Amino acid sequence: MTEPRSAVHIDLSGRTALVSGSTQGIGLAIAERLADCGAHVVVNGRDPGRTDAAARDLRSRVPAAEVTPVAADLATAAGATELAQRFPALDVVVNNLGIFGARPALEIDDAEWLRYFEVNVLSAVRLIRTYLPGMMARRWGRVISIASDSAVVVPEEMIHYGMTKTALLSVTRGFAKAARGSGVTVNSVIAGPTHTAGVESFVAELVGDELPWDEAQREFMRTHRPLSLIERLIEPAEIANLVAYLASDAASATTGGALRVDGGYVDSILP
Repeated sequence: MTEPRSAVHIDLSGRTALVSGSTQGIGLAIAERLADCGAHVVVNGRDPGRTDAAARDLRSRVPAAEVTPVAADLATAAGATELAQRFPALDVVVNNLGIFGARPALEIDDAEWLRYFEVNVLSAVRLIRTYLPGMMARRWGRVISIASDSAVVVPEEMIHYGMTKTALLSVTRGFAKAARGSGVTVNSVIAGPTHTAGVESFVAELVGDELPWDEAQREFMRTHRPLSLIERLIEPAEIANLVAYLASDAASATTGGALRVDGGYVDSILP
């Protein structure tokens, strides 16, 4: 399908935005959308080659973009410190870094529980703790954490992942309260099943790799994500559009929320 383009004009000129884990997939799409809105975008990954390649890709897609690659493992305290040394202040922090994978619930050992928590939750907490005070002092800032429908509809095959995304919703609400009255907003985005290279591999793992992609996608949605109202995977650009809005001045009254771009997957009228 053709990637959607927002008709709403969002101007992020003069803002510096970090997107953690942005060398591919949803993170790269968010980085592109923010760059297209005029932000100076910091792209991040662990591998310098991939991070540099993502920055080059963004510059080719958005010729006027100001993009800085930062290779640092933001799942570690050392990586967060390295980032803070290069960028002591940020206007927008998008916590996109995350890992996922299928594992029978009774086979998840302590080490894997801890690894998922550190990568998916503690990485976000560290970055918020690092940058929120400066945002509050400047009376403007945006913190956006990418959660998942798995936070609410916990999938049987990856409860350790679902747990981390539920935790992000709590983290978001708590830090939004800490930032009350400061002009800084803190929100999470509940992303539904999304079409990325990693998800293509995940789909193949669950339904096999014999089917053509379109058939495999339909089978995956029918069998494993039957509550979707759009009955297809979401494109990363569709998530990026919501993130760009939340990063803008237009979203100044939206904070402490969990906003859904899930294709109607979560069977609830709330949030």
